[in-house]
Amino acid sequence: MKKWNRWQDWVTVAAGLYAALSVLWTQQEGISRTLLVVLGALLIVSGLINLAMPGTPAMEWVQAIIAAALILSPWLGSYANTTGVAWTSWIAGAVALIVTVAAIKPSSEEHHRMRVSH
Repeated sequence: MKKWNRWQDWVTVAAGLYAALSVLWTQQEGISRTLLVVLGALLIVSGLINLAMPGTPAMEWVQAIIAAALILSPWLGSYANTTGVAWTSWIAGAVALIVTVAAIKPSSEEHHRMRVSH
């Protein structure tokens, strides 16, 4: 697996960037701004780490937890009734979670391959 080459991680970075920047064009309520910026930034960072260091399944799981937190954030942050920002959280989180789940098996296989070759 080559560095900076996995489409799943680029999609996660894009979803995180969209979530973080969406506070500029969606109406915010409660702590939605903070949750979107922080969770979006964490998705960007985790995606970049996965791009730089392919074959780290633990980081894929961390990324999946961040994506799930973004999905849950409208309920946890009490902004599920604010349509635009809630849908942004749900969609960006779901996209990141789906592509991360798709990347876990290849990442685990690469991790195993790297351990066997050493």
